[in-house]
Order: sequence, then C-alpha cells, then structure tokens
Amino acid sequence: MSDTRHTKVLIIGSGPAGYTAGVYASRAMLEPILVQGMEPGGQLTTTTDVENYPGYTEVQGPDLMIKMEEHARAMGTEIIGDIILDLDLSKRPFTAKGDSGTLYTADTVILATGARAKWLGLPSEEKFKGFGVSACATCDGFFYRGQEIVVVGGGNTAVEEALFLTNFASKVTLIHRRDELRAEKILINRLMKNEKIEPLWDHQLEEVVGDDMPLGVTGVRAKHVKTGEITEIPAKGVFIAIGHAPANELVKDVLDTHMGGYVVTKPDSTATSIPGVFAAGDLTDHKYRQAVTSAGMGCMAALEAEHFIAEQDD
Repeated sequence: MSDTRHTKVLIIGSGPAGYTAGVYASRAMLEPILVQGMEPGGQLTTTTDVENYPGYTEVQGPDLMIKMEEHARAMGTEIIGDIILDLDLSKRPFTAKGDSGTLYTADTVILATGARAKWLGLPSEEKFKGFGVSACATCDGFFYRGQEIVVVGGGNTAVEEALFLTNFASKVTLIHRRDELRAEKILINRLMKNEKIEPLWDHQLEEVVGDDMPLGVTGVRAKHVKTGEITEIPAKGVFIAIGHAPANELVKDVLDTHMGGYVVTKPDSTATSIPGVFAAGDLTDHKYRQAVTSAGMGCMAALEAEHFIAEQDD
C-alpha cells in the first residue's frame, strides 16, 4: 500500500522559490510539504561565489541553499527527499505521485521546479558528457587546471563560464555563432580584457573529438556559419553554455506556457491558468532568472496560496 499524505500547500521544487514559499506558508500556519526533487537546492548548488544576494557580500551557492533549507525547516516546513513523477491538476484536491510510492494530495500547489541547462544535441556531445563535456563550469572547472578549454555560447551564461574558467585553464576559446555577444556590457568588457580568452566569431560547434580508451576529449571541430570552413581546436574540456530551459515536464501539457515552455502567470501574480496552482522562480521567469527574484516569487506564491485557501473556506 502506498502512503498518502495530504497538505494544504504542496511545494514542488527546492531552490530559492521553493524554500521561500515554505517559509511564508509555514508562517501562515498552512503546514506545507515541500518535495525537493532531483536536484535539492536547484541551480545554486552548482554555483560558487554569489555576490548579488542581499545580506551576503559573498556566499557560496550551496551554503546559501543549505541556509534557506534550514530556515524553511525551522519555520515548520516538512521537507521530503522525493521526486514527483506525475501531477494531476484536473480536480481538487490535486494529486501528485512520488518516486517513493507516496501519493501527495493538496488543496494548492506551488510549482518551483526551476530550469536546467540546454544542450546542443550532438551525438559527440552526448558521447563525452561527463568525460570532458559539461554544462557547469563551477562543477567541473577545477578538473582542467593548466589545460585548454572551449566554451560554446554568447550570452551571460557563456561569458560568465568563460571568465570563471580562466581561474583554471591556460586558454579559453569562446565559440559563438554570431559576430557579437549578447551578454551584459560589464561582462563583455571583462571578457575582452582577459588575455586568456580568445573569441571565435561566426562559428558553431560541429563535433567534439576525443579518445575512447580511456574516454576523454582532445578537441573540437567548429564550422564557420557562412563559409562552412572547419577549424580544429585542441581542448581537454568543452563547456556548453547556451542557456537554460524550464523544467516543465509535469505541467507542459496542462498549464499555459510561452517563450519556449515557461509557465504563464497572471500579471503581478504567480497564479497559473488553473485556480489553486501557482508557479514561482525560473519555471516562470524567462527574463530575470535571479535567486532574489525567485525568492520574491516564492513569497508571492505562498501568500496567494494562503488567500486562495481562505476564500475556499469562506
């Protein structure tokens, strides 16, 4: 027999949005259950220095998430290490099936599943994932001390990864399919001043090349987008930094989405297209994608869930 748990507020996801929702829902005496998901703490657990979260001049990403989790627990949030596999929003109470076999039922749901890195979809990229190909410089950068590295992308993510990797690498080649970057000016200025970084404009990654025994990257083949000419670049590490996609698998066919799958919320609200279901953080935010804005939306979601429940009880 599977265990069934009921809660007034079920929070799915455990980044800044989820934990902040837990704090506020607990303070409203709603006794929320928070299911952490596949990556407890979310994307900040793969970040090192965080310098833009209020109250911390500098803090390590994993440390910040540990503090948020502790805060939510201290307020009364029940935090469960489970993964939601299926979510039924067709009727209330809403039901969610956990990988553990637990069935969660809830009067309201706060979705805070976040986003995850995008990949190019190349067979060679897939072959060398974890063996020289990565989407997280802060996770894997230290493996490449004194080595030559390639970063693919042209936005904030790519520039930040390239700059971070200069702490380890002897050289970083930034491959971008356009002739200018789409990152913030301050980041572009830092990149252009860094002698370790060499941009390769108007190119796209064609293939990751390497050895099979043992499995490892030795370089890449990049194709000029206009001429088709191939350039071979030696590298021990390849970092794909082309942005993120919302983790919307549970709701993409049920809730309204836009901008490539981000959940639509009502203006100045976290309310989704289904009453009683709220979305916060990177799952809905295609614009800012910051820890502090995610936390703010987590607060909004909890307050709106409290208001929704109160209205149902009247």
